[in-house]
Amino acid sequence: MRIWLDDVRPMPPGFDAHALTAADAIRWLTTGSVKFISLDHDLGSEDDQETGYFVASWIEVAAHNGWIPALEWAIHSANPVGRKNMEMALQKAKHYWNSGR
Repeated sequence: MRIWLDDVRPMPPGFDAHALTAADAIRWLTTGSVKFISLDHDLGSEDDQETGYFVASWIEVAAHNGWIPALEWAIHSANPVGRKNMEMALQKAKHYWNSGR
């Protein structure tokens, strides 16, 4: 499954599901069937739990704990600070998957 996380941009071709919220994305991630996710950072809320970074951090924890299989990702956010933070979390997730943690 290929997930597009964005509350504004329409889902482009090649994706299977459009997550409008962090909770939507995490719900799909918990199924273990997500192979790819593309993340936006700003999801239209001031709530820290409603950002792409929250999802990326959840992926990092899930990778560390073995809750989900390895997946690929892209970041399509225009927020430079959010992009950097998400990249750092996802790189840590990749490290956990590669090290067998």
